[in-house]
Amino acid sequence: MKTNKGAGQGGLVYSTEHGKMCSVCAKPLTACVCRQAKAVVGEGAIRVRLETKGRKGKGVTLITGLPLELAELTQLSKQLKQKCGSGGTVKAGVIEVQGDHCESLAEALNKLGWNVKK
Repeated sequence: MKTNKGAGQGGLVYSTEHGKMCSVCAKPLTACVCRQAKAVVGEGAIRVRLETKGRKGKGVTLITGLPLELAELTQLSKQLKQKCGSGGTVKAGVIEVQGDHCESLAEALNKLGWNVKK
């Protein structure tokens, strides 16, 4: 086991039995309760935007502000990617869909009952 002594708090960082540990609740990241609660908090409006910065000019449509847990985000991401016919991922509560699909994704989210802003 390794511990974090540089931060002055002395909390458990890594366990050989469970892998990475949460610094807040000291549980394995797979069973962390505090990170899941943070994912549920939303901004109010769902934002859909195109981003090319840091991606060598390739566009990626980002969907932020969804007040869903990770499992629900993954399921919604799968539906949206199938609608657009492209790949993507979920990173830190943000759905990323490859390509410029702002219009079609905003329309699909509106049909699902979300308040979407571009």
